[in-house]
Amino acid sequence: MRVVEAFRAAYGASPGTVWHAPGRVNLIGEHTDYNDGFVLPFAVPWGVTAAVTPRSDGTIRLLSLQATGDPVTMASHDESTGWTRYVVGVLAMLGDRVSGADIAIDGDVPRGAGLSSSAALEVAVASALNDLHDLGMTPMEIALLGQKAENDFVGMPCGIMDQAASALCEEGHALFLDCRSLASRNIPLDLASHGLGMLIIDTQAHHAHADGEYAKRRAECESAARKLGVPALRDITDLSAALERLQGDERKRTMHVVTENHRVEALIGLLRAGAVTEIGALLNASHLSLRDQYEVSSPELDVAVEAAVKGGARGARMTG
Repeated sequence: MRVVEAFRAAYGASPGTVWHAPGRVNLIGEHTDYNDGFVLPFAVPWGVTAAVTPRSDGTIRLLSLQATGDPVTMASHDESTGWTRYVVGVLAMLGDRVSGADIAIDGDVPRGAGLSSSAALEVAVASALNDLHDLGMTPMEIALLGQKAENDFVGMPCGIMDQAASALCEEGHALFLDCRSLASRNIPLDLASHGLGMLIIDTQAHHAHADGEYAKRRAECESAARKLGVPALRDITDLSAALERLQGDERKRTMHVVTENHRVEALIGLLRAGAVTEIGALLNASHLSLRDQYEVSSPELDVAVEAAVKGGARGARMTG
């Protein structure tokens, strides 16, 4: 394995353990996770592999096969920058349960393509440390740890979906996750038996969550929920009445979140009924809502969706 060879070359010994975590695509349920709503992601074949050996001196040494140069050595969590913050954040959240580590990372999830490379990195490292230190964390606890690292250490106010998908998804299934209760179950997603396939298109229009727009959308949703007197937009039961009390961007964001939760539930109903060929209309509706109500699409994404549908796709939408 390439990452093991790199670990040996860098640190002069074999790693204590090696863990792999996948990236994800969200079939439907976009920007609902941090609104306590429903999501339906599935794992992709690409992911992140972490080779790890614990240290007892508090030192952290990090090597990435996707980065140039020698391993980065840090004596404290405060020294981390760039991509290393996602790894060091996991160690920081574990506190005195761990004391440093030698880590080598290899990954084939395209960064910035919306496939959750950061969540895969967090889950792979957390799983390895959980194994090495016999911490007894469940997959969901590992996901929550990764989310906390990204929220509190990296400064990205993401929801739980990406880390949960990386930690809990099963092959051939999509993960139905209630982001409030954290109840989850894997729903069979067998497209091939219905003569269908899933095409994931990288538009090369890269995103960066830390640019502020993600945090702005989250703040707009939280503000709308406060004005409506509900814990989260997930709790709205009368959408028409809610929209009458809101204006501008908060009104549009609310419309998307509430209708997107309904689309998740409707799509799961179709999958359970065996009506897999009928889910395309919900994907199309999701994209239009993300484009017009949540305003997170881009010209490149819109062109890709339009071309896919015109080319014969049952449905298409942006994700990530």
